[in-house]
Amino acid sequence: MGVGTREMGFLHGQYRRLAGHSQGSFTGPRVNWSGSSLRTEATGYGLVFFAQLMLADMNKELKGLRCAVSGSGKIAMHVLEKLIAYGAVPITVSDAKGYLVDDDGFDFLKISFLRDIKAQQRSLRDYSKTYARSKYYDEAKPWSERFDVAFPCASQNEINQSDAINLVNSGCRILVEGSNMPCTAEAVDVLRKANVLVAPSMAAGVGGVVAGELELKECNLNWSPEDFESKLQEAMKQTYQRALKAATDFGYQKESPEALVHGAVISAFLTIASGMVDQGCV
Repeated sequence: MGVGTREMGFLHGQYRRLAGHSQGSFTGPRVNWSGSSLRTEATGYGLVFFAQLMLADMNKELKGLRCAVSGSGKIAMHVLEKLIAYGAVPITVSDAKGYLVDDDGFDFLKISFLRDIKAQQRSLRDYSKTYARSKYYDEAKPWSERFDVAFPCASQNEINQSDAINLVNSGCRILVEGSNMPCTAEAVDVLRKANVLVAPSMAAGVGGVVAGELELKECNLNWSPEDFESKLQEAMKQTYQRALKAATDFGYQKESPEALVHGAVISAFLTIASGMVDQGCV
């Protein structure tokens, strides 16, 4: 948290100074000397791509769906951006002190205003002074609002059992994990029993990892943002399909709320195990 291109540049520069060489790599530096065009956006965009793939298998799409997003950092803001691009209606963001809801939905102009607020280290509460139909709630979370898809992008264990109950009662049927392990074990149990389809962070949140890999491959090719986004979309599609195939191969129904959760773990294990066997490690 709180790490950007400046910090990655400092890390790379200090490592090179102390080590006397520049072997290995650091992902996420500025694009003008080493980074990729959409490195910062990759995780947030990837989450939305993953959600769209899930909905497509249900013969649905994001367009017109109300989406609750927690957090207001890089991942959350880029989730908002891509949701708007897909025609969805993102209605919430949050910070450490509460959450902001705009029933009209955010648009690109409003996102720009939110970024200004964050850059000036002001409270999200200030947003309501400009947009009267919005409201900021102190010491609260966004999961009691009415919405279709949830994107928790704030922190680990941010959704507890009572939050999960509120989320289910809010009409949510899909949860896409943006932060690492945002749901407690008790929350996971509530979501499973309510048949809420969960996209685990280890699959849905790999956009940043994919971007890091593409960054190493890109070198001096300087892909355009459009080319980079296309490659990111394809990588997210492959991740989704591998997780779903692994789940069905091991007896989970495609429609099961646990399919992607178990499928992602199984797929990752099989990939690692296969590599270990091939290299004579076991």
